[in-house]
Amino acid sequence: MPDEPIGVAVIGAGYWGPNLVRNFMSSPAFRLRWLCDLDLGRARAVLGDYSTVGATDDLARVLADDSVRAVAIATPAGTHLEVALAALRAGKHVLVEKPLAANHADGTRLVAEAEQRGLTLMCDHTYCYTPAVLRIREMLHSGELGELHYLDSVRINLGLVQRDIDVVWDLAPHDLSILDFVLPPGVRPVSVAAHGADGIGAGRACVAYLTLRLSSGAIAHVHVNWLSPVKIRTTIIGGSKRTLVWDDLNPGQRLALFDRGVDVATSDELGTEARRDMLVSYRSGDMVAPALTEREALRTMVDEYARAIRTGTPALTDGRSGLRVLAILEAATRSLAAGGTMIPLDEEPAA
Repeated sequence: MPDEPIGVAVIGAGYWGPNLVRNFMSSPAFRLRWLCDLDLGRARAVLGDYSTVGATDDLARVLADDSVRAVAIATPAGTHLEVALAALRAGKHVLVEKPLAANHADGTRLVAEAEQRGLTLMCDHTYCYTPAVLRIREMLHSGELGELHYLDSVRINLGLVQRDIDVVWDLAPHDLSILDFVLPPGVRPVSVAAHGADGIGAGRACVAYLTLRLSSGAIAHVHVNWLSPVKIRTTIIGGSKRTLVWDDLNPGQRLALFDRGVDVATSDELGTEARRDMLVSYRSGDMVAPALTEREALRTMVDEYARAIRTGTPALTDGRSGLRVLAILEAATRSLAAGGTMIPLDEEPAA
């Protein structure tokens, strides 16, 4: 029945799983049936002593339950292909924690399987569902900022140096998924160059800079860093009309919209004498801090998952958006290995 809660199971009770459990349990659109983890004790501890949700370490048992229509996978990226494929083949809708898969080839298999079976495949790009990013997407899509000129993102902190991935694969997926989410229709990355450094001898890049060329002629830049003594989460988006500054660590003013910038007169607007010298004018207008209704991003993401399942239409961060992020990450890895060479991206990753 369309108004019945959707039976859902969470696979993985580690770092991210408990957050999914909490949001599915509080959503009227879902009824949490199972929490599955190889460590059964950990799953039971997450649920507590009085929960009616089943705890198990048997994935096959979960997938055989007809009351489960959807699953949410919060396991290590290397297991995403195996677990998600099993769920899709059991006829379940699938939500996968970022990244969609360990590599682009695995992600392609998941997208193809979901599309062949008519099932929802959604990637949990959580940052895309924050009130700030939803507002940024609205402003870029509506033309409120004008034509996009540049996007500059900084995500740095004194972070945990990972043993199996570099800083690009650890931190950049957040920024790349946001970029994919907010870009105006028809604008996409066409190439990427990456430069990295390993100043502490970790054996992988701990500091990296990604430069992306966009199909509109604009440019995007992403700085990720595990070695910074200060934590910064700031994005600047420059448009032909206005410039937006997003400071994710400033809850009192996450967004600031500046009516300040540079205007250049076209040759048709200039007289004969002036055409030899480009006329540049500077505007200095007001700064506005758009009001945002604070809401947990995961709750909005869960609502979007329910909408996609019930309508049979792609989620805002569907499997193909996860594929596009993986394509950029793999191209960035090749660029790092080649000393920062600009690597072209496919127009649309095929499934």
